[in-house]
Amino acid sequence: MFCFILVFWLKHSHKMELNTITFQAWNICFLLLLHVAHGDMSYSLPEELKRGSIIGNIAKDLGMETGALSSRRARTSQLCELDTASGNLLISQRIDREELCAQATACILQYQLLLEQPLQAFSIVLDITDINDNSPVFPTGEIKLDLVESTVLGRRFPLESAHDPDLGTNSVREYTLSQNDNFALEMGNQMNGNAYPELVLKKALDREAQVEHVLKINGIDGGNPARSGTASILIRVLDANDNVPVFSQRVFKASVPENSAIGTVITTLQATDLDEGVYGEITYFFSHLSDKLGGVIEIDPLSGEVRVSGVIDYEEASSHELDVQAKDGGGQASHCKLIIDVIDVNDNKPVIEIKSASSNVAEDSKPGTMVALINIYDMDTGSSGRVTCTISKNVPFKLVSEVKNYYMLVTDGILDREVQPEYNLTVTATDAGSPPLTSVKVIPIAISDINDNPPTFMQSEYNANILENQPVGTFVIKVKAEDVDDGSNAKIQYQISKDTNSEVSSFLSINSDTGEVFTSRMFDYEQSVYFQIKVTARDGGGPSLSTTCIINVFIKDQNDNAPVVLYPVQSSGYIAEDMVPAEAPRGYLVTKVVAVDADSGHNAWLSYRIIKATRPNVFMIDLHTGEIRTTRTFIEDDEPKHTIVVLVTDNGLESLSATATVSIMLGDGLPVLSELLEFADESQESDNLTLYLIIALSTVSSMFILLISGVFYFKLCRRGYVYRSTTASLPVFPTTYCPSSFADFSRCGTLLNDERYDSFMTTGSWRGDFRFASNTDTDTLKKRSAAYQKNTLRRLSADRATSLKLIGVDILTYY
Repeated sequence: MFCFILVFWLKHSHKMELNTITFQAWNICFLLLLHVAHGDMSYSLPEELKRGSIIGNIAKDLGMETGALSSRRARTSQLCELDTASGNLLISQRIDREELCAQATACILQYQLLLEQPLQAFSIVLDITDINDNSPVFPTGEIKLDLVESTVLGRRFPLESAHDPDLGTNSVREYTLSQNDNFALEMGNQMNGNAYPELVLKKALDREAQVEHVLKINGIDGGNPARSGTASILIRVLDANDNVPVFSQRVFKASVPENSAIGTVITTLQATDLDEGVYGEITYFFSHLSDKLGGVIEIDPLSGEVRVSGVIDYEEASSHELDVQAKDGGGQASHCKLIIDVIDVNDNKPVIEIKSASSNVAEDSKPGTMVALINIYDMDTGSSGRVTCTISKNVPFKLVSEVKNYYMLVTDGILDREVQPEYNLTVTATDAGSPPLTSVKVIPIAISDINDNPPTFMQSEYNANILENQPVGTFVIKVKAEDVDDGSNAKIQYQISKDTNSEVSSFLSINSDTGEVFTSRMFDYEQSVYFQIKVTARDGGGPSLSTTCIINVFIKDQNDNAPVVLYPVQSSGYIAEDMVPAEAPRGYLVTKVVAVDADSGHNAWLSYRIIKATRPNVFMIDLHTGEIRTTRTFIEDDEPKHTIVVLVTDNGLESLSATATVSIMLGDGLPVLSELLEFADESQESDNLTLYLIIALSTVSSMFILLISGVFYFKLCRRGYVYRSTTASLPVFPTTYCPSSFADFSRCGTLLNDERYDSFMTTGSWRGDFRFASNTDTDTLKKRSAAYQKNTLRRLSADRATSLKLIGVDILTYY
């Protein structure tokens, strides 16, 4: 309603044309409504203020503290500058209303005030008021008129108006004419209500009395103080030319599309003159043509065709008002008004301006976080000026518009730098013209990393092998973890996990940067063959994230233990004697050397050799079992006591050895047992051996059951004494001759640690049995040796069947 009332008031009070009134009224209404709707800050100021003049206090008008403008990095542009310390909006350059708004009724400029952290935009509306800073100026300094002396009294001669860029009361308000007898000055009104001066003939001209009349005309504006401009009027009195050119109409209207080609005819003006000859020849020209229009529109002086002579742009001016004069050959002239409306075409692409943008967006940003502020506008009008804006599809961003022509780019989903570290968002602005024009701008957005991914080991479990006795600092293994985060969040430090047993954690050390693991002590396979340690990888984020892997460390054996002889017991004071019948045949089992090696595998495989004997070639020893047998029958010349030195060597790369001294006594009257013969009853033994092999193979196929039975057997037999037969008269070996650290479990090594040595020690043959006890000594062994030989010989026959059943277990133990 207000807008309609404003249109009506402008029409009747200013006598303006309806199109001009409507455009100006709606422009004012739009600005007022925009101010009310969006809370714009409006300031009214006169033009030509000095630089640094205060327009208003932004901080006060926004209800903010003065220091807030500085902390939020407030800024504006173009004509104004902001003093963030005081909050004052200052003039930054000369403001010339006529240059900015030309002849527009209202000169309203709109700028943006941007605040960051958080990002906000406000509109600043400046209403530039006019001051009387321009004097009226006539198009030419001298106006020439050729009047026929027969010109009738009261004849009116329109003069070109003085031009004053100022508006309202500051524009031209009156004209004065210098004192003379023939002419008077009166005002005439144009169609648009503007007044122009007319020279009126009040007294008849007499060429013979006065050929020329020189007058002065002053154009005076309504400013305070008033300004004026002067032009000379040179009137030449001619012979009779009593008809002036006459236009077909006082106001001509035409239209032309902007960007029309040069030479395009806009319209043709026509005037007629009833005179003949030179007085009837009409010439057309523009009375007043501004510098801007001088290169855009031209008129043919003879035909009156108005043509396009340059680039005509709707955005610079939507219409042009031109004064056209038609003059005949006698100097008589008439005027008309030409109004050219410029038709807008869709020749301007939408403009995309990034007012503020964040180069990095954290990947944990919540949906709705503002990333950029975009200003989009189109210089065209109507449908050609309506712009729609879109961004790339399938991206976690969207556009939100709360202020006209301004769009906020905000997050619209979950961001994950590890999936996509950056986006190149394409902003597309398309107007509604025909055909539509499109502008495109790419906004790069980098996703900044947060520590949301823990390190990940290449393997959850590592196996490492290391030889025993390696020096401290020996490289063991290298663990590696990766973190898909970036920067410090991906920098990994390694350490032994606190979950690891404190004693175990001291075995190894780790390079915190490379993950290389080194030994912190020397390892002994005989003390420990395996241990487990945990390694933690921790990133450099805040808070840091970590993960753990397991390292299984296996100690590999080296041949660092020499064989130890268990039987016969080696003592500096006494060596046990073994009895053999003097009638013993070739191949008769005399005794057995029992040795063990604390190493394992090949390093624990033992070999036996005789390196010294009282009489050579009487006894032989099995390379693998250590059984000593006769190589021939004894003769009368043989000594009754023989001493044999046996070398026991292991199978290590650099073999270690031990020696055992065996003392053998020949006994008369001792019975010869066929069971102790190596070649006795070969056919029967061959049959029995086949049976035993079948039993052994069956046992191997049932290894699981055998192992369970074995464990159960050892559990029952772990007592103070361990027996393999019920006979109590077996030879006894004191524990003082058997180190407590040796125990045979039939594993990969000969011996492993145990608290006490109380397990069964096999001789490798069913033909000899031994037991160990803690309550025996060397004297007891010496006294009982003879009885042992006799009792053993008698018992072997009775226990043969029982011994044969155990051969399968011995074979498995050997392998």
